[in-house]
Amino acid sequence: MKTNIYIDGLNLYYRAVQGTPYKWLNIVKLFQERYPQNTIRKIKYFTSIVKSRSDDPGKPMRQQIYLRALRTFSQIEIIEGKFQTNKVRMPLASPPHKTVEVLRTEEKSSDVNLAVHLLNDAYKKDYEVAIVVSNDSDLAEAIRIVTQDLNLKVGVVFPTGAIDSHTGKRHTARRSRHLHQYATFIGEIRSGGLSRNQLPNTLTDASGSFHRPPEWQ
Repeated sequence: MKTNIYIDGLNLYYRAVQGTPYKWLNIVKLFQERYPQNTIRKIKYFTSIVKSRSDDPGKPMRQQIYLRALRTFSQIEIIEGKFQTNKVRMPLASPPHKTVEVLRTEEKSSDVNLAVHLLNDAYKKDYEVAIVVSNDSDLAEAIRIVTQDLNLKVGVVFPTGAIDSHTGKRHTARRSRHLHQYATFIGEIRSGGLSRNQLPNTLTDASGSFHRPPEWQ
């Protein structure tokens, strides 16, 4: 069946590959292996450009190299959102009734962009089956419209298995019940599929050859 895949890139990274050796992921091969009966026409990858941090100044460069790798595939389209930083006052846990001004950075637009593309492509009959890779419950209404109002199939694939950088714990297979409620079928991304579907260490595009980031070796 004619299939489009819609990937929440940061959700995939932080819930499936962070803290693993599988960041150099071949998402085309991953989903061709997982759904061999489907004709995967398009993969839309929604992300935002990360910023350098004092504890990890090379993070933006690694992301750009990976996005360059994804662009070597003709069926992949990258749709960029943005990060927004605002000053806000937040209450302290202790002592009570005290607040402090902090900088809060939020990723904006990716979930909205994914929902808009999912709906627009459905109305254009661009797919018979959509596969959404995310655990973001904000996508539930868009999936409900596609499955219940437009009578198209939408599968939800939940990323899982990454190591949380703050807690050091592995993300479990907890699924958004709202996405589960409206999905035609569900699945999970597991470490076995990630390990089998890595990109070659060296790739070539119109600008020349480039390599997997050494930190990801």
